[in-house]
Amino acid sequence: MTTAAPSPVAPAPADSAGNWVDRYAPAALRPFLRLARADRPIGSWLLLIPCWWSLALALRVQAESGVAAYGQAAAWAGLFALGAVAMRGAGCTWNDILDRDIDGRVERTRSRPLPSGQVTLTGAVLFLALQCLVGLVVLLCLPGFAIGVALSSLGLVVVYPLMKRVIWIPQLVLGLAFSWGALMGFAVLLQALPAPALLLYAGAVLWVVGYDTIYAHQDREDDAIVGVKSSALLFAGDTSKWLAGLYGAAVVLFGLALASAGAGPLAWGGLGIFTVQLCTQLWRLDIDDRALCLRLFRSNRDAGLILLAGLLADALLA
Repeated sequence: MTTAAPSPVAPAPADSAGNWVDRYAPAALRPFLRLARADRPIGSWLLLIPCWWSLALALRVQAESGVAAYGQAAAWAGLFALGAVAMRGAGCTWNDILDRDIDGRVERTRSRPLPSGQVTLTGAVLFLALQCLVGLVVLLCLPGFAIGVALSSLGLVVVYPLMKRVIWIPQLVLGLAFSWGALMGFAVLLQALPAPALLLYAGAVLWVVGYDTIYAHQDREDDAIVGVKSSALLFAGDTSKWLAGLYGAAVVLFGLALASAGAGPLAWGGLGIFTVQLCTQLWRLDIDDRALCLRLFRSNRDAGLILLAGLLADALLA
């Protein structure tokens, strides 16, 4: 297979100009950092936040039993952060390898490193291997039970980029993969997956489907032209109604997770503010405004951190 030679100048993608990669990273590294979406850390945040939710809620469960490993949880939180950055980058690289021809036909993605020729296919594969190696190092630091739980997600990660060619809601597969961290805090602290973990995971899946549908509205015209599927195309003008259902069900599931974990007022307060933030997204949403869709999508990091603050405060003060 013939691949384009790297260009001497690596222009930033249209939706990520002016970031730290452009300002500070060495020119030779910029295409690879863009391939890993280091110029857009929002994805790493959204992958990491359910991991931290899970740690905080698992701490609350531990506190109910009279023993909470706060120092241990802090160490796991740092390790999860490293793993989230590495595996999010690996997932994006894998996605771009599979989608390099499609990305070249979509306005927002045609300047990505592979379709624009900034990185060769061989270079992308080697970079993918390097990121997976970092992920493996993190994985081997986990307890045996948690290693098994983490490995169970690999199939979802591998097939997700192909789902837009197969099903109308590929965001569901993304949600199943991206929310896996909601299980990992329980897996490392309790070495079990009790009801709060499963409820938290289910709620996170719906949350991801909701916010990624907003994100997908940036590309829906191009997706229709190139023939790939997305929830943005499926929901179309009814997107707000679908989002209300997805977000509403997510909040209910999070509430059930909190109740089953014996959470206190601070956790419920965090969930309440989280819910208000989701409602604000619905109120502001205009699916024809690409810039607004991107801002609302990114605002889910703040929503997730608000819920985290409530869960963490509740666990620490239990």
